[in-house]
This record gives sequence, C-alpha cells and structure tokens, in this order.
Amino acid sequence: MKTPLQFHITAKDTKSKARTGRLALPHGEVNTPAFMAVGTQATVKTLAPEDLSTAGCQIILANAYHLSLRPGDEVIAGLGGLHRFMGWEGPILTDSGGYQLFSLAPLARISDEGIDFQSHLDGARMMLTPERAVRIQENLGPDIAMVLDEPLGFPHTWDEAGQALSRTTLWAQRAKEAHSLETQTLFGIVQGGGFEELRARSARELMALDFPGYAVGGLCLGEAKVETESLLDAATDVLPLDKPRYVMGMGTPADLIRGIRKGADMFDCVMPTRHARRGNLFSWRGRLSIKNAAHAEAPGPIDPDCGCHTCRKGYSRAYLRHLFQAGETLGQRLMTIHNLYFYQDLLARAREEINRGCFSSWAEEQLAGPLGRDPEGPPGGGGGLRRDRAGRLVSGVSARD
Repeated sequence: MKTPLQFHITAKDTKSKARTGRLALPHGEVNTPAFMAVGTQATVKTLAPEDLSTAGCQIILANAYHLSLRPGDEVIAGLGGLHRFMGWEGPILTDSGGYQLFSLAPLARISDEGIDFQSHLDGARMMLTPERAVRIQENLGPDIAMVLDEPLGFPHTWDEAGQALSRTTLWAQRAKEAHSLETQTLFGIVQGGGFEELRARSARELMALDFPGYAVGGLCLGEAKVETESLLDAATDVLPLDKPRYVMGMGTPADLIRGIRKGADMFDCVMPTRHARRGNLFSWRGRLSIKNAAHAEAPGPIDPDCGCHTCRKGYSRAYLRHLFQAGETLGQRLMTIHNLYFYQDLLARAREEINRGCFSSWAEEQLAGPLGRDPEGPPGGGGGLRRDRAGRLVSGVSARD
C-alpha cells in the first residue's frame, strides 16, 4: 500500500548520526528532529490547541487504547475523526496500546493472540489484538498509527526479551496485513529488551516487512542511561537511513540530545507536561521547582530570556508559586506552556546546529552544562515505577499523561 508519508533528510552531522529532515504528512509538515506533546485522552492536559501552536508544537500524540474505551473510537469516527474531535489541525500520531501492557500490567494478560485487558474504568474485558489496534486507529484517523508491540520493564532475561521480540514481529506482520487506510502511515516498533543483539535482530525483522517508518520502544523503562544509548545505537545502526526513526517515551532534555546524536528523528514524553503540573520547570539555566520558598517573592519570570507566552507576559515566579500553592489550574496551564515551549526550543536549536554543521560540539557543551546535570528521574523521585511480584520494574501510572 502506498504511504502518504514523505521524508527527506536535509542535513547530516559529520561527527554523529544526527540529522535534520522534513516529514510531510496529510495534516502538515514536521521539521525533524521533533518532539511530540503527549495528549493521551485527545488533550494535552490544561492546554487548548492554540496553546500548543503558540508553544511551537508541530505534531502531537494521543493514545488509541484509552480513546477506544472513552469516548470510543467509533464515536470519534462518527464525529469526523480525531483532528476534528479535538480541534487540532496539525499532524497526530497515535500509540496503539502496547505501552499499556507495561503501565497497566496488573490489568493485562498477554498471549500470541493479543493483550486481554481489564478496563481500569469499569472492569470490562477487552481483547486488544494487532488487528483491532489497527481498526481503532483507522477509526481515529491520525496521520501516523503504531503497530501493537510488547515492551518489557527491567530487569528481564534473554529468553523473555526474545519471546517479546518474536511476538512483536508477529503482531507487526498481522498489523500490516490488516492496515488499509491510504491516508494513514503505519510504523513498526523495534523491541529486544536490554540486549543489543536482539535490538538489531528486531530491526532487521521489521525492515523485512518494509514499514514507512520505525519506532524504537521499550527504552527509559528502568535501564541505566548508558544502556539506553547502546540499545538505541544497536537499532539505529541497522534501521534504514532514508526512513524516520521515532524513539518512544524519551525523556529529559539530556536524553533528547543524546537521542538526536544517535540518529533519532521523533520523540515523545510526558516529562514537560507532567512536571509542569508538579511545579517543576525546565530552562537553559537548569531545572527549578516553583515550590521552593526562594520564589515566594521573586518578581521575575521563570527565564528572562525565554520566548514563551508565560515568560513574555511577565508572569512572575512569585505569582506562579502562589497559583501552584493555591491549587489553581491557571498555574498548571502557564507552567505547561513554558515547559513545552522549552522542549520545542531545544529541538529547534538542535536542528539549527545540525544545519550549521556544529551539532556535536554544541551537544557536548549542553551535556556538560545545566542540561546535562539534570537528574535522571523526576524531581522528588519515584516516577511511577515499582517492582512487580517477579521483581521486574513496572509502572504504576495508568497512562502516559
């Protein structure tokens, strides 16, 4: 089936795998590397679509599994599709529901047929097969849909990773056979757990199915940063150069810089939006917590050099702290706008440095500065991760955001 996606590489870094590109989709063009704001429930929490545009978002992500439960993918289809339903005119990518095998582990049972979920809303059972995941996403109508996959938390064995890899390849083949919407592009997802050899094998198996684009899944789920880089390297060493590469669920500003260095073109993560709602703010000077008493009488904005709506309008840190302490939604909205703008600005500067031929030195400088000192986990610890009965690291969070 012919894909509506067109991808053109516009510049390459000579000292790394970093590259810039232009991704043409039915609802618009995306300059890559690009960061996708996460709107699991057809909304980026606290923000309207115009806020996303103002923050510089080019493409957003929604979750097919959650939208199939509420309000229902057929309801959304009947209302004109996801773009019209949520009032967002730009490109959308939907995740299939494979991540919910990780985030909703106690409510899921897996077999070669698919994932048998017990709804976290009403307890009803739902069998999510590769074919059903495709049908849901065809009803939703995003520009890019994802195959169903099996991610693993850490730690795990070689045999567990190999079994999940084989199931992911099987599901990818079934998903591709089921996919028929000509205005939509289907991406395969590389798995393979914490083993470089299995990552490379997964990439080769998916390439044999000739997807228009590829994601790398199952990263940032408990492994060390150095492992994340080596596993991503193992996949991008194999994946075709002329197709987009999307790294799922990554991460801190430093993660994004490292991911770009490894040849990634697309990213998504809840970090900027979730952390904003918790009062944690990103800037080129490093991360700050608006909860800190030092901001109680601070007259200046989050970052005087920031071009976001929140900083340009002069909302003071004292006011933002007051709103946060009072539990006012406006504070969450203003801080979310700032964090998303920062992430978009970070990616825009990375693209500029790649185009100038200076990315590697710029990346080293950033990783040696405040962005590189950013803690691996969320401020305050936790991150929603916990151990299951088998000792594996899993998420206690019901959705990406």
